[in-house]
Amino acid sequence: MKEKFDILGMTCSSCSSHVERAVRKLSGVKNVSVNLLSNYMLVEYDEKRVNTKDIIKSVEDAGYGASVQNDKRVKKAKKSVEENIKSMKKRLIISICFLIPLMYLAMYHMFHEWFGLPIPQFMTNFFHGSKNAITFSLSQFLLLLPILYVNRNYFISGFKKLFHGSPNMDSLIALGSGAATIYGIFAIYMIGIGLGNHNIELVEKYRMDIYFESAGTILTLITLGKYLEAKSKSKTNSAIEKLINLAPKNAILIRNGKEIEVEVKDILVGDIILIKPGSNIPVDGVLTEGSSSIDESAITGESIPVDKSVGDNVISGTINQNGYFKMKAVRVGDDTTLSQIIKLVEEAGSSKAPISKLADKVSAIFVPAVILIAISSTIIWLLLGQSFEFALTTGIAVLVISCPCALGLATPVAIMVGTGKAAENGILIKSAESLEMLHQVDAILLDKTGTITEGKLRVEDIFTTMDQEEFLRISGSLEKNSEHPLSNAILKKIKEEKISLSQVDDFEVIPGRGVKGKIDGICYYGGNIKWMNENNITIDDSIMRKSNSNTLLYFSNEKSLIGIIAVSDTIKDTSKYAVEKLMEMGIDVYMITGDNSAVANSIGKKVGIKNIISEVLPQNKEEEVRKLQNKGKKVAFVGDGINDSPALVSSDVGIAIGNGTDIAIESADVILVKNTLLDVVTGIHLSKAVIRNIKMNLFWAFIYNIIGIPIAAGVFYFSFGLKLNPMIGAAAMSLSSVCVVTNALRLKRFKTNFKEEKNVMMENQKEIYIDGMQCNHCKMSVEKALGSLEFVERVEVSLEDKKAIISYKKDVDNEKIVKAIEDAGFVVKDIK
Repeated sequence: MKEKFDILGMTCSSCSSHVERAVRKLSGVKNVSVNLLSNYMLVEYDEKRVNTKDIIKSVEDAGYGASVQNDKRVKKAKKSVEENIKSMKKRLIISICFLIPLMYLAMYHMFHEWFGLPIPQFMTNFFHGSKNAITFSLSQFLLLLPILYVNRNYFISGFKKLFHGSPNMDSLIALGSGAATIYGIFAIYMIGIGLGNHNIELVEKYRMDIYFESAGTILTLITLGKYLEAKSKSKTNSAIEKLINLAPKNAILIRNGKEIEVEVKDILVGDIILIKPGSNIPVDGVLTEGSSSIDESAITGESIPVDKSVGDNVISGTINQNGYFKMKAVRVGDDTTLSQIIKLVEEAGSSKAPISKLADKVSAIFVPAVILIAISSTIIWLLLGQSFEFALTTGIAVLVISCPCALGLATPVAIMVGTGKAAENGILIKSAESLEMLHQVDAILLDKTGTITEGKLRVEDIFTTMDQEEFLRISGSLEKNSEHPLSNAILKKIKEEKISLSQVDDFEVIPGRGVKGKIDGICYYGGNIKWMNENNITIDDSIMRKSNSNTLLYFSNEKSLIGIIAVSDTIKDTSKYAVEKLMEMGIDVYMITGDNSAVANSIGKKVGIKNIISEVLPQNKEEEVRKLQNKGKKVAFVGDGINDSPALVSSDVGIAIGNGTDIAIESADVILVKNTLLDVVTGIHLSKAVIRNIKMNLFWAFIYNIIGIPIAAGVFYFSFGLKLNPMIGAAAMSLSSVCVVTNALRLKRFKTNFKEEKNVMMENQKEIYIDGMQCNHCKMSVEKALGSLEFVERVEVSLEDKKAIISYKKDVDNEKIVKAIEDAGFVVKDIK
């Protein structure tokens, strides 16, 4: 079972590590993932061995708060984030208002020396010199108190976690600023003692070493950094927020002939919903009345509106552009496409990529190590004969410059922005591991039907030794019980011909071969060439040659062949271009299909794939994936069918086409909402961009701490005179985490130029409408005639639509097109 929990009190990566470790210790917990950005935790556990109360208690024992998320989690989380930012802004303003006079009071004499600023008379009368040392120091303390109060959470949280044995970044801030404050109070007492005993030397010693301004500056700069970080982090969830905002709050139902407005959560399966122009579609359903154009760009990323009519499916979150229509609710609540997408994006954003393991290990021990370094550096400088003030400021500088947040944020912010950006482009990535693995892919297996081709099969030709109508009756009767995609093409043809089908007895499906059954007492077989050979049916090679590149379905009785049906599929417009792009990236592209080698090689040649794996049984696709993996390849498999599921699971990255079966989508690591291979290219490019960003973040986070901590500890003091002021350390720490988040947000600008190039590709096409084409031989003649023209790159001929589509890369000559077709014995009606 999986459950989400809201976590309270996390401020840095050390916090998330402590929470994760605390929950992982529980018996029955299988997996834990803590999202520092969204402050929630996803736990997979055995509900027979552990329950939510146990999980919540383990979090509370670690010093944090936890609660099970409810249905209003998104609104609550968003409201909580907004309130947190508002609270930080208020704290920051108050801190700055008191820090400015505190800094001026503590350093007015320096401002006079550095910038020549005049010293007001009242400053001289009340704060200057040894005689005014108490008013000088006590006034600074009073100005510091409001800063301490508004930022008290650092102390409450920091010391609470410290006493629980799980110190975090707040602990470092509390120790650093607390030490400076306590030393300042100690200095006030020493000044009082000096004045009481007329020991001016003691007064002067402590008068200029109060450090209240350091404590105030540390807290103010940390709050500034936290505020900027929170503002930046709030933008990382923008993709999810956009998706959430696509769902309307209310919808209009038709009940008992009346229009009733209800909340979307109250819609039930089967309800009839009225959709008005400009309205967002509330749930998944099917059109029952009317028609319209639907803007699906927010879900699929495709900018061109899709025309919908009765019987067509509509998706929640899409926009009705024009026209009224009625629809029946099919999937509601958490089952809608939009809800599932939001869930996938949230879970992917909260998951951890393997690249983050090193940062997680470092974060777990980072804060205790820093505290140890701070104490050690203070003691060492005292042993080396330096003053207590020198040693103390060194220790404080170590505490406040160290930044576990930069390490902790390096990976999750990039993952969250990356998966959100992928969703905006119609690519749903289920986990951070899949996102990382995509950039390592160096071999990709593409299933042919429905992936490279449209998957919309149609009968192109029929060869039979008997009456054609009788042959279609027999073949159709056999295929009506089959679930194979090829059977749909035959049944569509039979429906067009209005042929009645017969009862089939003893029907049997032989996977990877075909079907058999008895019609009118006679046993018939239907399937591929292997199935015919196994039943000792002789096939005339001349018939096979006539079929050219079509997929052939053979039908026979127990003695001989009775006919062949040639079925063809259309190659997707973007398949060839996508293959080119994959090959440009250095990826080996393979096409895998159960079709015979002639069909496979023909399709492969058209799209530019040289590595063809044909005549593969469904259960053997997984074996082909294994073979490539055994050669050391990182393999991605792209498919859409039930028989692709084993290959999708066994590949390093399984990619399912969005219009594929539910089983294929469930088995995949990545889902392409749009039905185009170009999104595979986009996904790989995005993965590379995210991993580059993570590596950059980790590099700077490590370098910052590796360089900053030794400088703060005074390692280079004797060699170069480098000693870090705690105030500068606090400023550097604040900026480091802000820089990491800002760098990750650059991924929001990720773009591909595929749309522009695709448009150019689409523009370089012509549609030629032809009279006189009757059969597959006519189609072959037109293909051959147009393919012989030097400017033609690709030809697709449709008998059904009586047209040919040519793709070209240079100036096209319409006169040569007309002549070539007329020489082949056909008439050109129009060229577009």
